[in-house]
Amino acid sequence: MYVKLTFLIILLSSFSCNNNASSKNTDKNIKAAIKIIPSNENDYVQIKNIPLPDGFERVKHADNSFAAWLENVALKKDKTVYKFDGTEKYNQTAQFAVLDISIGKKDLQQCADAVMRLRAEYLFAQKKFSEIIFRDNGSGVYTFTQPYSRDNFAKYLDKVFGMCGTASLTKQLKQKNDFSDIQAGDVLIRGGFPGHAVIVMNVAENETGKRIYMIAQSYMPAQDIHVLQNPTNENLSPWYEVNDNDIIQTPEYTFRKKELMQW
Repeated sequence: MYVKLTFLIILLSSFSCNNNASSKNTDKNIKAAIKIIPSNENDYVQIKNIPLPDGFERVKHADNSFAAWLENVALKKDKTVYKFDGTEKYNQTAQFAVLDISIGKKDLQQCADAVMRLRAEYLFAQKKFSEIIFRDNGSGVYTFTQPYSRDNFAKYLDKVFGMCGTASLTKQLKQKNDFSDIQAGDVLIRGGFPGHAVIVMNVAENETGKRIYMIAQSYMPAQDIHVLQNPTNENLSPWYEVNDNDIIQTPEYTFRKKELMQW
């Protein structure tokens, strides 16, 4: 049996990541073998444990790559999305699962910040401290320096989140011209004040070369990073398919293919 989903598109204030969702058609013939579970409970330990549709296999990556690290990110048992202050997000229909990643205790880790958090956590885990660099929308450059402790890392990220956002991250990332080559770690991003960003967590492919992908986001106010449902194809959700449509509709935002970028 397949998960039967409902979704609610909510209007956010002008200070939030813009909500501009619109509908699109997708191939509903692809079916995902995901069992029905309680709405507030997640049965999957890591990203790589989320089931695939029949005939698909996860794209393999080098062991120490960002893509491989994302595949092993842990998921919380409780799939409720909480805000930075411990209260529940108003819209609880957008998420399939919640990442077990800190959001801090301030209203800082929002959409682009969640992307930067995951990239920084990967580099920190690999001890590639000199590569943990982010830039603001001006000339500011923020590097992570000693001591290379978790406490100092948290303080560094707070500074980054306060100074950087979708506009600056768009400048730091590189344009990806071939959407069909979508990879884990790629970012769908619209730079602006506000804009929005989601990160590709996992990619799979079938024997014909057709690709599907999974995305995650944070939002405003700062909240748990969560794997997104697919609001246009409940049988495929939480996977999205690479197809001929220019529009990628997520539960709370709509992107275009040209907005795919890479590190």
